[in-house]
Amino acid sequence: MPIESAYPPITVPPVDVYSFLFDRSDREFPDDHAIFVDVTAQKQHTIQDVRAAAERFGHGIQQQWDRQKGDVLALFTPNSTDVAPVTFGTLWAGGVVCPFNNLYRVGELVSQLKSSQAKALVTHVACLQVAREAALLAGVSLDRVLLVGPRDSKEFFRHFSDVQPLTTDVRKVAINPKEDLAYLVYSSGTTGLPKGVMLTHENIVANMLQWATVDADQMHWSKDRTIGFLPMYHIYGIAVLLLQAVYKGVTIYVMQRFDLEQFCRIVQDQKITFAFVVPPVVLALAKHPLVDKYNLSSLRMMHSSAAPLTADLVQMVYKRLQVPIKQGYGLSEASPGVASQPWPEWNTSPASSGKLIPSMSLKCITNTGAEVPPGETGEICLKGPNIFKGYYRNPHATAEAITPEGWYCTGDMGFVDADQNLHITDRIKELIKYNGFQVVPGQLEGLLRGHPAVGDVAVVGIYSRERATELPRAYDVLAQGFTGGGALEREICEWLGERVAPYKKLRGGVRFVEAIPKSDAGKVLRRVLAEQAKREGAARL
Repeated sequence: MPIESAYPPITVPPVDVYSFLFDRSDREFPDDHAIFVDVTAQKQHTIQDVRAAAERFGHGIQQQWDRQKGDVLALFTPNSTDVAPVTFGTLWAGGVVCPFNNLYRVGELVSQLKSSQAKALVTHVACLQVAREAALLAGVSLDRVLLVGPRDSKEFFRHFSDVQPLTTDVRKVAINPKEDLAYLVYSSGTTGLPKGVMLTHENIVANMLQWATVDADQMHWSKDRTIGFLPMYHIYGIAVLLLQAVYKGVTIYVMQRFDLEQFCRIVQDQKITFAFVVPPVVLALAKHPLVDKYNLSSLRMMHSSAAPLTADLVQMVYKRLQVPIKQGYGLSEASPGVASQPWPEWNTSPASSGKLIPSMSLKCITNTGAEVPPGETGEICLKGPNIFKGYYRNPHATAEAITPEGWYCTGDMGFVDADQNLHITDRIKELIKYNGFQVVPGQLEGLLRGHPAVGDVAVVGIYSRERATELPRAYDVLAQGFTGGGALEREICEWLGERVAPYKKLRGGVRFVEAIPKSDAGKVLRRVLAEQAKREGAARL
């Protein structure tokens, strides 16, 4: 039988995202309360500021551009507090917000602009050269390229705030929350090509209510402060830096990108009480010597998502900083939240992703579609009001992912324990097959991080023709004070071999690298390492 959330079910009101956030009658915080603080520009934005700027922008694009309901507006920018009014103004006008990785090259951006059929592009001066070239190649008119953040010194491109209404006789576009899209977000592309994930207004509103239920009464707008460095183009950043910020009213200090020293300084100086983080940041907080220079005692809790954390790493941070870390699990296709650890349970099941959020159902299945018993590992399948509508212009991929009964099959492997905690073990396509045995890279990585010489690590499978099987190989970033070499490689292999079953040993060896390739959300890009391994050849196997 499928597992149901233990929380009472939510009731999703039949409203669009903009109305849910800005027309609500139950908002506790006042109009002049600061929601966003831009740490670069040292400027605050209240809920009133955001609403006024959003409606001006929404009016302006509707009148000046003859925007049609469902038109896609692409975002291609590093973090900026201006993303909020652009996002909510687009939704006010009935548009669809489509955020892209601001590190894309021209070819990548062209591909995404064409795939999404974007009618306009909002960017930043730091990305302007790539944005301009991509817009020309993708057929996006340059008068539909706008800026957030600093203005263009050459004044070739308008700032979003310059798009003003011509008259006052414009009305907010009517939305069908169940069918109309609020967001088109692209999957990270760690396996296969990125696909456009269609998220309706109902999906987004439902997930805000689901999260609010889980974290009810734990944070308050009048006493808590959080810090925002997660990329606003990623669904994790969208959910916690934009949507939840406006809904809950907890002030967010927005960083343009992550920098460890700036992060520590802001936490110390602004008395930050809560931080949304990803595993690479947790690792830095556990091991980097710079952290000792700052007082991070104001932090009451951190929440980590995007990839699983091991219990050892959670405890390393707590031992060093006395700051607890709870975990969650989500996906773009779930808008994004699926499970979260309740605050009091952060250390009762520290390796889990917590419990299902309200109105969620879950089952784990075999590769034949049969449901596995509770406690056994299988592919995680989900149902809930937050599950996406499908993949944009890709009915084949939609049919592969969503069963006729409405279950979304995630491609993630995991199990639910006796206490209803969800454990994520790995991606189906990332499992290493050694002589028929399944080796989970994440498990080996969690153990290897406990070795003093390992600063960071990723494990991939390397195919050996001689043995006709995959062999686990570790790519290690050395901790400070250590030097790589054959002796250290053997030591690490032997050290891990003493802690795992024989089939999990690092028969593919260890390679020392400068950095582990990761997405901005913290996911290890194993395909990049696998391609590197192919270039290295199998000479040492």
